[in-house]
Amino acid sequence: MPLLSAPQRSLLKAVSQLGYCNPFLPERIEFERAALGADFVEGEAVWSYRSAEQGPRENHYRIQTRLEPVAEQVRRRLQEGAEARDPDLVLYEDGILSLLYTRYYQQFFNAGFGADAKRNDSGKWRFYTRFLADWQHFFELDGVTLPTGHTASHTFACFRQIQRAFEHVFLAIIGSSMPAARLRASVWQSIFTHDMRRYRRTLYGRMGEFATLITGPSGTGKELVARAIAESRYVPFDEQRLTFVGEDAESFFPINIAALSPTLVESELFGHKRGAFTGAVADRKGWLEVCPESGSVFLDELGELDPAIQVKLLRVIETRTFHPVGETAGKQFRGKLITATNRDLEAAMRKGQFREDLYYRLCSDQVATPALAEQLEDSPAVLSELVRYMARRVAGPDGEALSHEVLQWIEGNLDPKYRWPGNYRELEQCVKNVLIRRNYRPSTSPSDGPIEEIARDLQEGKLTMEELESRYVTILYAQTGSYEEAARRLGIDRRTVKAKVDLGLLRKLRNA
Repeated sequence: MPLLSAPQRSLLKAVSQLGYCNPFLPERIEFERAALGADFVEGEAVWSYRSAEQGPRENHYRIQTRLEPVAEQVRRRLQEGAEARDPDLVLYEDGILSLLYTRYYQQFFNAGFGADAKRNDSGKWRFYTRFLADWQHFFELDGVTLPTGHTASHTFACFRQIQRAFEHVFLAIIGSSMPAARLRASVWQSIFTHDMRRYRRTLYGRMGEFATLITGPSGTGKELVARAIAESRYVPFDEQRLTFVGEDAESFFPINIAALSPTLVESELFGHKRGAFTGAVADRKGWLEVCPESGSVFLDELGELDPAIQVKLLRVIETRTFHPVGETAGKQFRGKLITATNRDLEAAMRKGQFREDLYYRLCSDQVATPALAEQLEDSPAVLSELVRYMARRVAGPDGEALSHEVLQWIEGNLDPKYRWPGNYRELEQCVKNVLIRRNYRPSTSPSDGPIEEIARDLQEGKLTMEELESRYVTILYAQTGSYEEAARRLGIDRRTVKAKVDLGLLRKLRNA
């Protein structure tokens, strides 16, 4: 007797694909449809947080209902000596993993985000004993060797990480537009890579070796993305003590480079010995030393990093070692490095302001945060979703009434094509301003484009000669679309034009 009937194989194949797909991409829908057939419930194309009623999301539990009896039937056939090929055994394993994850999802949620989240004792993880009993029931069968060699404690740790990652990504990145969905999917890949099987086998303990670079305009939530990645890392489970190793330790260590002097940035990052510089009255451990293996150091405004510190950071990435200021003994950095910038680093490298070798060490994994205007172009309704979310955060129980006021004010006072140059941060300030003053004044006129901004900076004397030259060259290139024609008008070589074009400004000019 074969292990799986044709309908069982079809169900388990769909469940397997669903279990290893990126949950924030529309492909999830197709796998759910394949698993449920006529019982599939139409819902949202992408999973996104909504402050209003979410709509049907019950397909996952409908699949569970179908999976339960199939799992028991296949288990019984295995014990009875049914013929079992490795591909069918893998489908059985994947089906059981999906079943157990769904069965214990609520307990994981309660322990991490719900009723038991603030408890520091091992009691909140005691359900591992029930999980282990189910594990042994399905996986530890007499005379049966399953091909992938899962272990209970590692799978328990992976389940907890998946649940935490989903909640962090889901709550950090708001919006039902495809740009927001792609961002959630991109963050998911930063955590697990594109291949969850490989991640579970070998990469779960090595993701700290890969730096993540987050790019995007100011105010687009780069720190939220960094925090979601940092708080979703793998933490081993100690099945003897029923605890996650170091689960109470801090996991996110942010430094805003633009807000500190180079000396303070160096001290925050590397630490210092007493007397290393004026004001260093005691030894201080830097974030690189304090950060645990499962933690992450976040450098915001990376483009502002002092060249001397760039050299030291490059050494950290290459050797995983560093020296506190004023100390000769080396220390080891065990965590993950996450960086973010709104600057065009390629242009900064051409100008000699950012080290090329450092850039290529930092960009093994890249995430790009979209501007608010991109979300609104894809789905104008996202504006009301975001306003409702922000209003509830700002005004609590009165958030719904406030959101109506804000949306009414925006409709009556701003151009429908207003691009929100300050992005999500500006929208949040609009919500707060309407709450307090029933009014909002954009700091930049909606009609101000990149050329108007340059003219204003020139009038106020904010531009250096190099910046003025670069911006003028970029404007001419944007207008002509040709290095040769821009060079002819400027009376310079085309290679000089190409070297001086500011790619960030060029994108703004083309989108204006």
